Amino acid sequence: MDNALILIVEDEPEIAEILDAYLGRDGFRTVRAADGVTALQHHRMLRPDLVVLDVKLPKADGFEVLAEIRRRGDTPVIMATALAEDLDKLSALRIGADDYVVKPFNPLELVARARAVLRRTQARGVSHLLRLGPLEIDPQAYSVTVLGEAEPKSLDLTLTEFRLLEHMARTPRKVFSRAELLDACLPDGDALERTVDSHVSNLRRKLEAAGAGELLEGVRGVGYRLAHLP
Repeated sequence: MDNALILIVEDEPEIAEILDAYLGRDGFRTVRAADGVTALQHHRMLRPDLVVLDVKLPKADGFEVLAEIRRRGDTPVIMATALAEDLDKLSALRIGADDYVVKPFNPLELVARARAVLRRTQARGVSHLLRLGPLEIDPQAYSVTVLGEAEPKSLDLTLTEFRLLEHMARTPRKVFSRAELLDACLPDGDALERTVDSHVSNLRRKLEAAGAGELLEGVRGVGYRLAHLP
């Protein structure tokens, strides 16, 4: 827990710096985002263990960010807001927040709440597995298993192939353009969009060998998606 990565989403620099300092002093690793769009990019790429999320944010507010995080998985989220009305609290908890604090709050209280949320989620054995049709994807172990009537089959994927499959699995049936997949799965390289075709072709071949090739579908002139799901 002491090495957990916490994403601080706060558009007021002074508050972000204070939270960064207190959480860092308590042994946590931190990364910051000052708007909702950047927060979701960090969440996708860095996979934080916990998100401290302000409600009032530019570009996308905290409720929109929380809803998208919940569509992606079960990352614990603590909401922070200057509005104390019960409606805000109920909205956050209904969307899926794990805890809620009202500004101004004591940074030490926030650190204590962060530890409590992490303990609680770890204690209940939060599963990070993505299950999609016959696919079982473990983002932490970078492993993919195809489940079927016969014995489960593990796929031997490259890191890029794994990233492509996991990214599409988080939004099944959505058609991803090559540019989207390139940005999400090869963000630091100089690869061209046609490179995605090569990686997808290899990924499809491995899925076919395990009996799940029909899941990965090309949409002519657009891109790729995971389809034909039960």
